[in-house]
Parts: sequence; structure tokens; C-alpha cells
Amino acid sequence: MIGNVYPDLVKVFYSNLEQDGKSLVSYVKGVKLKVTREIWSNVGGIKYSGLKVNKGNTAGIQGFNKMQFYRSCVRNPTEPVVRFHAGNLTLIPRLLAHIITWQLTPRGSNHDVLHEEDLILLYCIMNQLKVNWVSTMVE
Repeated sequence: MIGNVYPDLVKVFYSNLEQDGKSLVSYVKGVKLKVTREIWSNVGGIKYSGLKVNKGNTAGIQGFNKMQFYRSCVRNPTEPVVRFHAGNLTLIPRLLAHIITWQLTPRGSNHDVLHEEDLILLYCIMNQLKVNWVSTMVE
């Protein structure tokens, strides 16, 4: 192994990654690696402060209404809303929605359908509200 980055070890780390309480745990070559909130904040240079955004947590986010906010971002606000679909959004909200669902809070499939927490994060980013990214990514 030569260099500072070992792609094979990175693949092993991510393929063995599991959530253990509020920490992420992985095993690489028999070594247990535990990523805690403190490590996230030190490595990422982000503070453990701001709004904790997770499913059902809309309290404390002043002025947030899921349907009203989604309608304010879509290309055709008069069209009936069957589900919150990123493809219906205007350019900037659509790009932010894809960054949220693919990079910041990735999930296994269907990145185009926005969950409630995705809409809250989109609302916070567009309204420049502070988000507790450590809590959002780890919990």
C-alpha cells in the first residue's frame, strides 16, 4: 500500500458500516472503528449546534408548512400534489433536493421522492437557518 488513501480499505469501511446507537461503527481488517458526534464535528469542522432535523421534528422551525413550502418551489403550483417529487421543483430547489437526498442524507433508493425531513432541510437551507449537521447525519 502506497500513498495516503487506500480505496480498498475505504470500500471495506463503508460496506461494514452500521449504526450503533448514536455512533457509526465499522470493522476494517479486524479493527473496530467508531465514528462519534465529536469525531464528525472535528473532522468536518462543524459545530454541534442548530436545528436538529429528523422525521416529525417541525417544532421550532418557524413558518414551516410542508405543503405550502413545496407549492412555493414547484414549477406549476396549481397542479395537484400526489407526492413530493423533486422533479417538479424549479431549478435551484431541485438541485438542493438532489444534494440532500444523494449526498447529505443518502438512502438506498428513490432519491426523487422527498420525505418530510428532506423538505425541512431544503426549507432550512433556502431560508439560511442553522442546521445541526452532525445530528442530522449521525442520528
